Amino acid sequence: MASGGSSSNRGSSRGWTQRQNKQFECALAVYDRETPDRWHNVARYMGGAKSADEVRRHFEQLVADVAQIEAGRVPFPRYYGAVAADDAAASRPKYLKFQ
Repeated sequence: MASGGSSSNRGSSRGWTQRQNKQFECALAVYDRETPDRWHNVARYMGGAKSADEVRRHFEQLVADVAQIEAGRVPFPRYYGAVAADDAAASRPKYLKFQ
């Protein structure tokens, strides 16, 4: 779900810790879109660390980020030391000996 990355912090005066993001995710599972006063309940679930407006904006940014990912507008990260699948297959021994 949401991470502590900079895109998740837009619109919020304070950043979100990994722990707060996890609390946020759990609160969303408890308080669905049909819950009256959803954002106040989510903020309360998080122990008051964030306001109802902050959690609502965080959710809206999460929805926007997911839409960008699903639309293919977010490139896959390139990890240091990663090899392409073809390169990995080429470097694998053709015959394995089992003892």
